[in-house]
Amino acid sequence: MHIRIIAIGKVKDSWMKEGIRDLHSRLRPYTRLSITEFPEEKYSSEGEKRRAMEREGATLLAASKDPALLIALDPAGKEMPSEAFADLVREREIAGTGDLVFLIGGPDGLSDEVKKRSDLLLSLSEMTFPHTLARLLLLEQIYRAFRIIRGEPYHR
Repeated sequence: MHIRIIAIGKVKDSWMKEGIRDLHSRLRPYTRLSITEFPEEKYSSEGEKRRAMEREGATLLAASKDPALLIALDPAGKEMPSEAFADLVREREIAGTGDLVFLIGGPDGLSDEVKKRSDLLLSLSEMTFPHTLARLLLLEQIYRAFRIIRGEPYHR
């Protein structure tokens, strides 16, 4: 199974980059993982915001190849405990039917089209986080999921 994270925006904070590198390295024994970043669309007025989000959404969808289970991170999405998330990852791994693709929007969120085309809308928390931090949080949960799946110590 190949896990792909496709995101809008570039991570700029060094501590966040280091955390992402560390978790990417920790995940190597468990799965193939790739992270693809696309630039944020610029806009100068509130009226252009929706069109910018639509362009970002089209970019995300074009980068997600089939067959894949598309999971979009969205504050209004489904929340799940780590064990349930591990079950989702395990089922996909066992099925062996394609990639597991996570889509992360820019600071304004995801387009309606991305939300419609996704197989699951997933919320990491009811709290608000910067969209770049969502990558780090997601990677930690993916790592935790594999530790749970393998029965290895880490999860508490």
